[in-house]
Amino acid sequence: MKEIRLIPIEGVPEVVAGDDVALLIVDALGPEVLEDGDVLVVTQKVISKAEGRSVPAETRAAAIADESVRILRRTEGGMTISETKHGFICANAGVDASNVGTGQIVLLPVDPDASARRLRSRVQHLTGRDVAVVISDTFGRAWRLGQTDVAIGVAGIEPFVDYRGTTDTQGRELNATRIAIADELAGAAEMVMGKADRICAALVRGAPVTWGRGAATELVRSPTDDLFR
Repeated sequence: MKEIRLIPIEGVPEVVAGDDVALLIVDALGPEVLEDGDVLVVTQKVISKAEGRSVPAETRAAAIADESVRILRRTEGGMTISETKHGFICANAGVDASNVGTGQIVLLPVDPDASARRLRSRVQHLTGRDVAVVISDTFGRAWRLGQTDVAIGVAGIEPFVDYRGTTDTQGRELNATRIAIADELAGAAEMVMGKADRICAALVRGAPVTWGRGAATELVRSPTDDLFR
Protein backbone atom coordinates (compact mmCIF):
# COMPACT_ATOMS: atom_id res chain seq x y z
CA MET A 1 0.00 0.00 0.00
CA LYS A 2 1.36 3.40 -0.96
CA GLU A 3 1.63 5.78 1.98
CA ILE A 4 1.71 9.57 1.92
CA ARG A 5 2.77 11.35 5.11
CA LEU A 6 1.86 14.89 6.18
CA ILE A 7 4.31 16.31 8.71
CA PRO A 8 3.54 19.70 10.31
CA ILE A 9 6.57 21.90 10.95
CA GLU A 10 6.09 23.42 14.37
CA GLY A 11 8.16 26.08 16.08
CA VAL A 12 8.71 28.52 13.21
CA PRO A 13 8.75 31.98 14.85
CA GLU A 14 6.75 34.99 13.70
CA VAL A 15 8.18 36.09 10.36
CA VAL A 16 9.10 39.70 9.64
CA ALA A 17 10.46 41.48 6.59
CA GLY A 18 13.92 40.30 5.64
CA ASP A 19 13.75 36.97 7.46
CA ASP A 20 15.38 33.90 5.93
CA VAL A 21 12.28 31.66 5.78
CA ALA A 22 14.26 28.62 4.67
CA LEU A 23 16.60 28.92 7.64
CA LEU A 24 13.71 29.37 10.06
CA ILE A 25 12.00 26.25 8.71
CA VAL A 26 15.17 24.15 8.70
CA ASP A 27 15.99 25.25 12.25
CA ALA A 28 12.47 24.36 13.41
CA LEU A 29 12.44 21.02 11.60
CA GLY A 30 16.04 19.94 12.04
CA PRO A 31 18.30 19.41 9.02
CA GLU A 32 18.29 15.62 9.37
CA VAL A 33 14.51 15.29 9.03
CA LEU A 34 14.31 16.33 5.38
CA GLU A 35 14.61 13.60 2.77
CA ASP A 36 15.23 13.77 -0.96
CA GLY A 37 11.85 13.78 -2.69
CA ASP A 38 9.98 15.61 0.06
CA VAL A 39 7.63 18.43 -0.90
CA LEU A 40 7.78 21.46 1.39
CA VAL A 41 4.47 23.35 1.50
CA VAL A 42 4.70 26.89 2.89
CA THR A 43 1.87 29.36 3.37
CA GLN A 44 1.86 32.48 1.25
CA LYS A 45 1.52 34.67 4.32
CA VAL A 46 5.03 34.00 5.66
CA ILE A 47 6.57 34.43 2.21
CA SER A 48 4.79 37.77 1.76
CA LYS A 49 5.85 38.94 5.22
CA ALA A 50 9.48 38.02 4.61
CA GLU A 51 9.41 39.81 1.26
CA GLY A 52 8.05 42.98 2.82
CA ARG A 53 4.64 42.77 1.20
CA SER A 54 2.83 44.33 4.17
CA VAL A 55 1.06 47.70 3.93
CA PRO A 56 -1.05 49.76 6.35
CA ALA A 57 -4.61 48.47 6.73
CA GLU A 58 -6.09 51.87 5.90
CA THR A 59 -4.75 51.49 2.35
CA ARG A 60 -6.78 48.32 1.76
CA ALA A 61 -9.02 49.69 -1.00
CA ALA A 62 -6.08 51.18 -2.85
CA ALA A 63 -4.07 47.99 -2.40
CA ILE A 64 -6.85 45.85 -3.88
CA ALA A 65 -7.09 48.22 -6.84
CA ASP A 66 -3.32 48.22 -7.36
CA GLU A 67 -3.08 44.42 -7.16
CA SER A 68 -5.95 43.91 -9.65
CA VAL A 69 -5.86 44.02 -13.41
CA ARG A 70 -9.61 43.48 -13.72
CA ILE A 71 -12.57 43.64 -11.38
CA LEU A 72 -15.12 40.90 -12.00
CA ARG A 73 -17.63 41.69 -9.28
CA ARG A 74 -18.20 43.64 -6.09
CA THR A 75 -20.57 42.23 -3.49
CA GLU A 76 -22.90 44.15 -1.20
CA GLY A 77 -20.81 42.93 1.73
CA GLY A 78 -17.75 44.75 0.43
CA MET A 79 -15.90 41.86 -1.19
CA THR A 80 -14.21 42.36 -4.53
CA ILE A 81 -13.67 39.46 -6.90
CA SER A 82 -10.79 40.38 -9.15
CA GLU A 83 -8.08 39.09 -11.44
CA THR A 84 -4.62 39.67 -10.02
CA LYS A 85 -1.48 40.50 -11.95
CA HIS A 86 -0.56 36.81 -11.65
CA GLY A 87 -3.80 35.79 -13.40
CA PHE A 88 -5.46 34.45 -10.24
CA ILE A 89 -9.21 35.01 -9.82
CA CYS A 90 -9.75 35.51 -6.10
CA ALA A 91 -11.34 37.61 -3.38
CA ASN A 92 -9.88 41.07 -2.82
CA ALA A 93 -6.90 40.37 -5.10
CA GLY A 94 -5.40 38.21 -2.34
CA VAL A 95 -5.11 41.16 0.05
CA ASP A 96 -5.61 39.72 3.54
CA ALA A 97 -5.54 40.78 7.18
CA SER A 98 -5.66 37.35 8.87
CA ASN A 99 -2.62 36.32 10.92
CA VAL A 100 -1.13 39.78 10.44
CA GLY A 101 -0.18 42.36 13.06
CA THR A 102 -2.70 45.03 14.04
CA GLY A 103 -2.97 47.80 11.49
CA GLN A 104 -1.37 45.82 8.67
CA ILE A 105 -2.53 43.84 5.65
CA VAL A 106 -0.53 41.52 3.43
CA LEU A 107 -0.36 41.34 -0.36
CA LEU A 108 0.50 38.30 -2.46
CA PRO A 109 4.17 37.86 -3.43
CA VAL A 110 5.10 39.70 -6.61
CA ASP A 111 6.15 36.43 -8.27
CA PRO A 112 5.21 33.37 -6.19
CA ASP A 113 6.93 30.92 -8.55
CA ALA A 114 10.19 32.86 -8.21
CA SER A 115 9.69 32.90 -4.43
CA ALA A 116 9.28 29.10 -4.49
CA ARG A 117 12.43 28.67 -6.56
CA ARG A 118 14.46 30.82 -4.18
CA LEU A 119 13.15 28.93 -1.16
CA ARG A 120 13.91 25.58 -2.76
CA SER A 121 17.46 26.63 -3.64
CA ARG A 122 18.09 27.96 -0.14
CA VAL A 123 16.79 24.77 1.53
CA GLN A 124 19.01 22.69 -0.72
CA HIS A 125 21.98 24.87 0.21
CA LEU A 126 21.28 24.49 3.93
CA THR A 127 20.52 20.77 3.98
CA GLY A 128 21.88 19.19 0.80
CA ARG A 129 18.43 17.68 0.22
CA ASP A 130 16.60 17.76 -3.10
CA VAL A 131 13.12 18.92 -2.12
CA ALA A 132 10.31 20.59 -4.02
CA VAL A 133 8.42 23.65 -2.79
CA VAL A 134 4.77 24.62 -3.02
CA ILE A 135 3.58 28.03 -1.81
CA SER A 136 -0.07 27.77 -0.78
CA ASP A 137 -2.92 30.19 -0.29
CA THR A 138 -6.59 29.83 0.60
CA PHE A 139 -9.02 30.35 -2.27
CA GLY A 140 -12.76 29.98 -2.69
CA ARG A 141 -14.30 28.11 -5.62
CA ALA A 142 -16.79 29.64 -8.02
CA TRP A 143 -19.25 26.73 -7.93
CA ARG A 144 -18.66 25.23 -4.48
CA LEU A 145 -19.02 26.58 -0.95
CA GLY A 146 -16.06 26.75 1.41
CA GLN A 147 -12.40 27.38 0.81
CA THR A 148 -9.37 25.19 0.21
CA ASP A 149 -5.66 25.80 -0.11
CA VAL A 150 -4.22 25.88 -3.62
CA ALA A 151 -0.75 26.29 -5.06
CA ILE A 152 0.22 29.82 -6.09
CA GLY A 153 3.95 29.04 -6.33
CA VAL A 154 5.71 25.84 -7.41
CA ALA A 155 9.35 24.80 -7.74
CA GLY A 156 10.92 21.43 -8.44
CA ILE A 157 7.87 19.51 -9.64
CA GLU A 158 5.37 19.58 -12.46
CA PRO A 159 2.05 21.03 -11.24
CA PHE A 160 0.04 18.31 -13.01
CA VAL A 161 -0.05 14.54 -13.20
CA ASP A 162 -1.00 14.10 -16.83
CA TYR A 163 -3.04 11.02 -17.73
CA ARG A 164 -3.78 12.06 -21.31
CA GLY A 165 -2.90 9.30 -23.74
CA THR A 166 -3.13 6.58 -21.09
CA THR A 167 -6.09 4.22 -20.68
CA ASP A 168 -8.60 3.74 -17.90
CA THR A 169 -9.44 0.39 -16.27
CA GLN A 170 -11.74 -0.42 -19.19
CA GLY A 171 -9.09 0.27 -21.81
CA ARG A 172 -10.54 3.59 -22.96
CA GLU A 173 -8.04 6.31 -23.82
CA LEU A 174 -8.06 9.33 -21.52
CA ASN A 175 -8.11 12.59 -23.47
CA ALA A 176 -8.58 15.33 -20.87
CA THR A 177 -7.54 14.13 -17.42
CA ARG A 178 -4.79 16.20 -15.81
CA ILE A 179 -4.76 16.10 -12.03
CA ALA A 180 -3.67 19.39 -10.45
CA ILE A 181 -1.37 17.70 -7.96
CA ALA A 182 0.21 20.95 -6.78
CA ASP A 183 -3.23 22.08 -5.60
CA GLU A 184 -3.82 18.68 -3.99
CA LEU A 185 -0.52 18.97 -2.11
CA ALA A 186 -1.48 22.44 -0.86
CA GLY A 187 -4.90 21.23 0.29
CA ALA A 188 -3.49 18.14 1.97
CA ALA A 189 -0.83 20.11 3.85
CA GLU A 190 -3.43 22.57 5.12
CA MET A 191 -5.03 19.77 7.12
CA VAL A 192 -2.01 19.66 9.44
CA MET A 193 -1.36 23.41 9.46
CA GLY A 194 -4.74 24.97 10.19
CA LYS A 195 -5.56 28.67 10.27
CA ALA A 196 -5.04 29.39 13.96
CA ASP A 197 -2.37 26.87 15.00
CA ARG A 198 0.68 29.02 14.13
CA ILE A 199 1.98 26.30 11.80
CA CYS A 200 3.05 27.86 8.52
CA ALA A 201 4.68 24.91 6.78
CA ALA A 202 4.42 21.16 6.34
CA LEU A 203 6.24 18.33 4.63
CA VAL A 204 4.47 15.98 2.25
CA ARG A 205 6.38 12.73 1.92
CA GLY A 206 5.67 10.01 -0.60
CA ALA A 207 3.50 12.07 -2.98
CA PRO A 208 3.37 10.73 -6.56
CA VAL A 209 4.86 13.85 -8.14
CA THR A 210 6.85 14.30 -11.31
CA TRP A 211 10.07 16.22 -10.79
CA GLY A 212 10.65 19.04 -13.23
CA ARG A 213 10.66 22.76 -13.78
CA GLY A 214 6.95 23.38 -13.44
CA ALA A 215 5.28 26.57 -12.28
CA ALA A 216 1.98 27.45 -10.63
CA THR A 217 1.20 29.83 -13.49
CA GLU A 218 0.56 26.72 -15.60
CA LEU A 219 -2.50 26.03 -13.42
CA VAL A 220 -4.17 29.31 -14.42
CA ARG A 221 -6.83 28.79 -17.08
CA SER A 222 -6.44 31.27 -19.93
CA PRO A 223 -9.40 33.62 -20.56
CA THR A 224 -9.90 32.09 -24.02
CA ASP A 225 -10.46 28.67 -22.41
CA ASP A 226 -12.51 29.92 -19.47
CA LEU A 227 -16.19 29.05 -19.80
CA PHE A 228 -17.16 30.50 -16.42
CA ARG A 229 -16.16 34.17 -16.50
